[in-house]
Amino acid sequence: MGPSGSHSGEEPHIQIHLGIDIGGTKIAMAYGSADGTLHGRDRFPTPAHGNAAADLAEIADRARQLAASCGVSLEDVGHVGVSVPGPFDRAAGVLLNPPNLVGWEDAPVRATLEAALGRPVGLENDANAAALAEWRFGAGRGSQDLVYLTMSTGVGSGILCGGRLHRGIRSSAGEVGHTPIEWDGELCACGMRGCLEAYIGGAAWTRRLASVTPAESPVARLAGPGGPRPEDVVRAARQSDPFALAEMERFNHYLAWGICHIAYTLAPEVVVLGTIPTAAGDALCLDPVREKVRARLWPFLADGLRIVPAGCGDRLGDYAGLSVALEASASSP
Repeated sequence: MGPSGSHSGEEPHIQIHLGIDIGGTKIAMAYGSADGTLHGRDRFPTPAHGNAAADLAEIADRARQLAASCGVSLEDVGHVGVSVPGPFDRAAGVLLNPPNLVGWEDAPVRATLEAALGRPVGLENDANAAALAEWRFGAGRGSQDLVYLTMSTGVGSGILCGGRLHRGIRSSAGEVGHTPIEWDGELCACGMRGCLEAYIGGAAWTRRLASVTPAESPVARLAGPGGPRPEDVVRAARQSDPFALAEMERFNHYLAWGICHIAYTLAPEVVVLGTIPTAAGDALCLDPVREKVRARLWPFLADGLRIVPAGCGDRLGDYAGLSVALEASASSP
């Protein structure tokens, strides 16, 4: 027998899993293994039949088609991991009332996909799944204590402590975006005031830009029909536009504030930043944030903390779903 346990000359068995990342506008799907090898990938618009049963049936059909195209037998697939937008009941495998998926109220995602694909299915919310992906395959590889932050529509976060995902009561841990940073501050989409998300969330920043962007600013000139967005601020800041640079400074100030809360509470080895900070890069965002955080942390905490851009890139959805499958596999009897 060889070191892998197989007979000499035989290829060792590699367990393949299926990862599915369900978003409001698109689905990412991939068959992969624990070492990060992706054996087949697919991208397609989120089905919009108006009911979860039909949408999930189409997703399952695409999974079967992808398996056939990349030579994978579903019978040999270990687990299916599904990254889903919240809110959801993890224990029941049911999506409750996702705002961007019409007809998915109380959708039994796990039971439906298990019946359609014949494989065990694990579910995780999208921020936790992304945190797992960055920990296993991205910028957080090798760490034990990690916090992932993404600033897309809102502020999503996932936490790993001691190499394990921390979910908290009702899987609600990681709501860093609703940490209050300004008493009686800006109104947040959650109904509270002064939340971090109201200052650095993509939707909140877009609303702010609609009212404060000067007509003569390059930000306004770069904006499309929908008005100025954070990406327009980043582009204009690269052209040294004073308004855009001031907006980036405001964003960096509040992001650093949030990271300081995280650092003193969890003392992570690494904070991984997705979306806006990754797009803005070191000079406009990451370096200023690192400096602000270092200035406010005790030195031993600052010395042990890395603040890094997300590393999974356009494969985040693939690795998010795959990471959920690997978590489900590790916890199965």
